[in-house]
Amino acid sequence: MIWTIISAIIVGAIIGALARLVMPGKQNIGVLMTILLGIVGSFLGSWLTGLFGYSNENGGWAVIPFIVGVIVAVVLIAIYVAVTGRKGTGAPTAR
Repeated sequence: MIWTIISAIIVGAIIGALARLVMPGKQNIGVLMTILLGIVGSFLGSWLTGLFGYSNENGGWAVIPFIVGVIVAVVLIAIYVAVTGRKGTGAPTAR
């Protein structure tokens, strides 16, 4: 049980980091939120690929759910940045 949680956090961190690397521009969000959105993206990616009938019959690393998880995490990060209104422009300038 504990290893499942630890592996979900690690995979979520990897997926979240890859999603932020793929996105254009700077996303001003924290590491914890990146991991959380990566975990949600990972779970939704696995669920969506399973919903469309994907099964990893040969064993090994399931690449398709991983890629879909990164895409879902990109969408989730974009929604999060849009909702919170955080821009990657840095400190405001005085006029």
